[in-house]
Amino acid sequence: MTMTIREAQDTIDKWINTTGVRYFSELTNMALLTEEVGEVARIIARKYGEQSFKANESDAELADELADVMFVVMCLANQTGIDLTEAFIKNLEKKASRDGLRHKNNKKLTS
Repeated sequence: MTMTIREAQDTIDKWINTTGVRYFSELTNMALLTEEVGEVARIIARKYGEQSFKANESDAELADELADVMFVVMCLANQTGIDLTEAFIKNLEKKASRDGLRHKNNKKLTS
């Protein structure tokens, strides 16, 4: 199944307004986003860093935690009236114009 960003935002909005009852406040969602990013960081530190999982800890799914981050980001976008497709396109254009040569000329990246 494929889904555009717009379709994902619409699907989340429908889910929130039926199953989820209503959106949490923006402040609550910001706290939840921080929590979800922390869960991603925990997995990365254990799978790719020097830390290891505890004996009673399951090997959590990175894909699932990244999807949780996306879900909360889309909730925040929906409740603040942001079209993430439009915002993402503008962000890529900004990066292309601002960083077009910067990374290519960065000696730290060529070695």
